[in-house]
Amino acid sequence: MSPTPSARRLRLGLPRRVFSQVLLMQVAVAAGVAVLATGLFLAPLSKQLDQEAMRRALAIAETTAQDPQIAEGVLTTPPAPDGAVQKEAERIRKATHAEYIVVLDRRGVRWSHTTPSEIGGHVSTDPSEALGGKQVMEIDNGTLGRSARGKVPLYDAGHRIIGAVSVGIAYDSVRARLISAIPGLFAYAGGALAVGALAAWLISRRVQRQTRDLAFSDISALLAEREAMLHGIREGVVALDRGGRVRLLNDEARRLLGIGDEAVGQTPDEALGAGRTTDVLAGRVSGTDLLTVRGQRVLVANRMPTGDGGAVATLRDRTELEQLGRELDSTRGLIDALRAQDHEHANRIHTLLGLLELEMYDDAVEFVGEVVGDHRVTAEQVTEKVRDPLLAALLVGKATVAAERGVALWVSERTRLPDRLIDPRGLVTVVGNLADNALDAVAGTLHARVEVELRAEGRAVVLRVRDTGPGIPADQRELIFTEGWSTKQPPAHGKRGIGLSLVRRLAERQGGSATAGVAKGGGAEFTVVLPEALTEPELNLVMTGESPEPAAVAEEEAR
Repeated sequence: MSPTPSARRLRLGLPRRVFSQVLLMQVAVAAGVAVLATGLFLAPLSKQLDQEAMRRALAIAETTAQDPQIAEGVLTTPPAPDGAVQKEAERIRKATHAEYIVVLDRRGVRWSHTTPSEIGGHVSTDPSEALGGKQVMEIDNGTLGRSARGKVPLYDAGHRIIGAVSVGIAYDSVRARLISAIPGLFAYAGGALAVGALAAWLISRRVQRQTRDLAFSDISALLAEREAMLHGIREGVVALDRGGRVRLLNDEARRLLGIGDEAVGQTPDEALGAGRTTDVLAGRVSGTDLLTVRGQRVLVANRMPTGDGGAVATLRDRTELEQLGRELDSTRGLIDALRAQDHEHANRIHTLLGLLELEMYDDAVEFVGEVVGDHRVTAEQVTEKVRDPLLAALLVGKATVAAERGVALWVSERTRLPDRLIDPRGLVTVVGNLADNALDAVAGTLHARVEVELRAEGRAVVLRVRDTGPGIPADQRELIFTEGWSTKQPPAHGKRGIGLSLVRRLAERQGGSATAGVAKGGGAEFTVVLPEALTEPELNLVMTGESPEPAAVAEEEAR
């Protein structure tokens, strides 16, 4: 016969399942407790029974010693099997069911005994303590075997010690009482063990359901795999308990949210503060792929409830994707501007060709001069008011795109912005977002117009973008700055509702503000204030290595 496969061999040792191990350990604990309790109860019970037998023997001895016939018989009669002392002692022994009652004189001679032949002989144990006036309780061996004894002195009428009385209780009766108590004690212990086993089985069944009948090794492997997965994936994972407190954060979640291990045990409001990200994690905002902004990061959040009343939220970083989307929008805007210029240039070339073919040379020269002058005037007007090259180029490009869409984009006469911007790219983002929103709002309307105003007030920059569109309802003027909120269709690269949110966050990060209101004559007006957007004039000159010209200083002071 072939040997038994190893998979079918009897497995020795502890079972693998959590349910079985918990049940086995709990039953073992219950049995151990029952045995220990039984032993702890039996030890004092045996001692208690011994004490009770010795006290009973002492009580019988005291009763016998107080009988006047015993003392008188010892003084007046000789020790004899049929003497008065023997008869009275036997009467008391039979009445009290004692094993023996021995009356002795001061010499240790017996005057009574259960065995009559022992009368007149000396006792086998030392009676000196009882003859010295002390009461004695002990368990000792004598002529009748092991017994619980009580010894008391025997007094005459003058209260003089004339002997002693020794009473014995058979030790076998004490042992019999102890043995008779053991079955009942074992019955109670067995009942307690049965109840404990039942409770252990119920608890183990609950553990089995909660652990899905897995082995400890399986649970350990799952925990190791979970740790590796949580800290290895490129998505942030935040686990919340049923009380809404954070109980787990992986490395990516710490990085995206900018928090550490101190957030564990706190609610999202305590760990992150107020904001849309907090509302999403806390479940106050429902939906899938919810957009939120945390610091300078654009996140996509999803929240899924768990069976224990908690929830797990995942966070994905869309910052780079949103940047690519904005760059794509900028590229599209540039392409639109180039297309508009190309279209306009082709029309002008055709016009110039017609003038030349008609030999209207003077008109052709005048037409070319007007075209070049218009472009020069537009660029010069922008660069004269806006000294920063990035902003100037942005406004010129937006003006070209606006012209193709039938919208007049104007730079306000009040615009004055020196080339002292600390973060020109940030302001380009703000101006570009607001200008694009304004162009979208007025496109296709009559007499569409967008006006951009940029002013420097000390080190602060005040930006206003006005349009002649339908305006913004009063109940939505704060809602439009919420992440993910938009009335436009989403573009191909992602979702909308980010631009105005980034504008406000950029302003607030610099200690400023971004608000929406009503422009004169209707339409919308957005105002952004950046308090620390410009450097000091002297610092700017030192950084560039230039010396201030008097005229430039006067012009700057006038501005």
